[in-house]
Amino acid sequence: MERRYLVVGNGGREHALAWKLAQRDGARIFVASGNAGIAADPHVEACSSVSPNDVEGIASLAEKLAVHLTVVGPEAPLCGGLVNTLRARGLPVFGPTRGCAELEASKYFAKEIMAAAGIETADYRVFDDLELALKHVHARAHPCVIKADGLAGGKGVVISSDPLFSAETLRDFMENGRFGEASKSVVIEDFLVGPEVSFMAVSDGKTAYPLATSRDHKRLLDGDFGPNTGGMGAIVPSPDTSPELEQLLMTRVIEPVLHVMNERKTPYTGFLYAGIMLTPDGPRVLEFNVRLGDPETQALLFGMKDDLGTALESAAAGHAVPMGEFDPACCVVLASGGYPDAPDIGHEIRGLELETPDTYVFHAGTAASEGQLVNTGGRVLSVTARGKTPTEARARAYARASTIEFDGQYFRTDIGT
Repeated sequence: MERRYLVVGNGGREHALAWKLAQRDGARIFVASGNAGIAADPHVEACSSVSPNDVEGIASLAEKLAVHLTVVGPEAPLCGGLVNTLRARGLPVFGPTRGCAELEASKYFAKEIMAAAGIETADYRVFDDLELALKHVHARAHPCVIKADGLAGGKGVVISSDPLFSAETLRDFMENGRFGEASKSVVIEDFLVGPEVSFMAVSDGKTAYPLATSRDHKRLLDGDFGPNTGGMGAIVPSPDTSPELEQLLMTRVIEPVLHVMNERKTPYTGFLYAGIMLTPDGPRVLEFNVRLGDPETQALLFGMKDDLGTALESAAAGHAVPMGEFDPACCVVLASGGYPDAPDIGHEIRGLELETPDTYVFHAGTAASEGQLVNTGGRVLSVTARGKTPTEARARAYARASTIEFDGQYFRTDIGT
């Protein structure tokens, strides 16, 4: 029986979602709007004329295609109320409503939910007045973390080591509008130390089941130096977790959030992502995202053994099921020169012809131009591999990455270590 799925988005995460959904026998996958790699996939149909942020356009497309489920990849359509619109039309969708998406749309809202749920996080202050924020950073201990309150594409977090840099960052965010309205208010919080874990779960509004853990490497340079990015690579599972820790995170983080959201009459259905810092005093929540992480998704889904479509349809219908087993996997992001500030784009990408059973190249910032595939964004490709062990997966990912070239190409060499 044919099952139709519509994936909303155009990045590496959405390519991975489409690829995984297409593994189901009889599945037909549509992606709005997709990218060059998605469009070239023989098992996926790119609907390039509809923007992921066009709420009414996506709803009309889902209706026209008679899809069995719409899966929303990025945060912006979720925060824009896409799920609300689809549900109002009686269309099946997997993802949180606008009210629930505030967990990612506002760092301050997320902190309020954590406080109500008794979830441990870094101490913080919130400011929408620049002068008060400047006084605070000049008086407080450093290092500290400055976060744009709203959506900033994964780039709105700055770790500052001294008051002068903090003041410069605050002026850039609040006075110069680095991220528009998203950075007019900021959260300034204590700097936490320890390994970071991406912990994601699937929720049906009442019950949640965890996915495999992962470690995302957010800094641009080897050794976790340089500016924060949207993510330079990921390893699954995280080397810093255990079954006991995963159970602890479910009972102390994920389940309390679901309880509070239900108390607020906004039950949470969808992927729920908790960024966790494993401090010497125990796990602390850094942030919540209301979708799968990118590039964690690429490694996670390439190593996933179960059928994704069945699991998401069940959760959307109110009956979440355990997600089964995952092979170790590694994702290495190939980025453009100048990323994240000023990506150098428009260069031909070479070496994509090679295919192996245990590797796959997911596309993010690519486009077809005059018969060539070129880079069009900061993060260009997610080279992903699986193996019997994380070490084997990592070796395969780097072996594949070494065969791909474009001018200015950059990737970290220490993903998974």
